[in-house]
Amino acid sequence: MKRVAIAVVILCAQGVMATQKPVQTVDMPTKEMIAQNQKIAKLAAQEMNKTLPQTIDRYTTLKQINANGSALEYLFEIDTGAKSDETVRKEDHARMQKAITEGVCRSSKRFLEAKINISYIYRSAATKAELFRFDITQSSCRDQ
Repeated sequence: MKRVAIAVVILCAQGVMATQKPVQTVDMPTKEMIAQNQKIAKLAAQEMNKTLPQTIDRYTTLKQINANGSALEYLFEIDTGAKSDETVRKEDHARMQKAITEGVCRSSKRFLEAKINISYIYRSAATKAELFRFDITQSSCRDQ
């Protein structure tokens, strides 16, 4: 009796699998994909800006997020204290680039896979001068 029941289950499963439609994938034309990514970036920036400014740590504040085509640009301000802008650039660039790239590759994986690139721009809170700019793409993450 058990063999008959198992055979019935197998036949039913085969019948169900035979009637299921195969998954279809469609490649979106490049022009349409770019337009879609620009719209996604714009909507994401608008939504995330609703919670800004946001204090990241005692030195850093996320001030604004902009959509630039199909890229998201995060604008941060750093309170550099007594350090000059040039000193901050020299001393902190390499360390920050590594940490930022690793973090963005983990936290924004879906954006990067969808070809929506991420830029982190750091400015001095005192002088408003750009200190760092880290442009991160999907290939940046493969280089890790």
